[in-house]
Amino acid sequence: MSNESKKWLYLGILSLIWGTSFILIKKSLVGLTAYQLGALRTIVTGFILFVVGFKSIKHIKKENWKWIAFSGFLGSFFPSFLFSIAETEIDSAVASILNSLVPLNTILLGLALFKITTTKRQVIGVIIGFIGTVFLILEGADLNPKQNYLFAGYVLLATIMYALNVNIIKRYLQNVNALSIATGNYVCIYVPALITLFFTDFFSKNTFNHPNFNESIFYVVFLSLFGTAIAKVLFSKLIQISTPIFASSVAYIMPIIAVGWGLIDGEKFSIYQAIATTVILSGVYLANKKKS
Repeated sequence: MSNESKKWLYLGILSLIWGTSFILIKKSLVGLTAYQLGALRTIVTGFILFVVGFKSIKHIKKENWKWIAFSGFLGSFFPSFLFSIAETEIDSAVASILNSLVPLNTILLGLALFKITTTKRQVIGVIIGFIGTVFLILEGADLNPKQNYLFAGYVLLATIMYALNVNIIKRYLQNVNALSIATGNYVCIYVPALITLFFTDFFSKNTFNHPNFNESIFYVVFLSLFGTAIAKVLFSKLIQISTPIFASSVAYIMPIIAVGWGLIDGEKFSIYQAIATTVILSGVYLANKKKS
């Protein structure tokens, strides 16, 4: 198979995997609390990465460990809890759409904190994305009055953390191997995740006797294995055989997959939310579009 064919195959697989992650979070919450899910997801993913890449951490220099730790907490630890908490109140499809704001927040934080230059087109894209976000949240609150759409703030906070993580890696960890970064991240956050899990009453009879416990554990393992570990490898390969711009287009396809899963699962999604989604993705596209 040629690289041209492979890159489209990898893009499709990644979109399917990451687009499915949000419904897997929702399903995992049936038998687990948000904090149990966040901790377990970190623990299982860390175990997988340790098996594959533990030897790679020897390549991390002493001066890089501070930024590896920041990257781990901002890019993995806290977001795993924030998305879980958010999906206790808002639909998985809406969470996936709000997640597409990461590129916009990356631009804003890159300008504000890291002095990375921006363009007029990027500013316009950010404004368009913000308008779409407000529209999406307001329409969702109107469509689902029983859901607390203030919990969308948890997703927005997670996207800010993701954006900070991207800028940290770009500025301070540019020359560190990707597998070393990922494995080092989980070296730093693994023990905090274990401690958190201990204080969530996970090891109690009430948790183990929950009728959906085994099903939820299956979804957590599936989410950790495919949604994080395997997806990271595929994404690296996609960048190698294509371009970063092509690889980043997964952000435009992922919400479509997530919305589809949400509709299958009985979530409500109106035409106005579809319009708001289009506005958000248009803003993301405009902000990331390169000059001809």
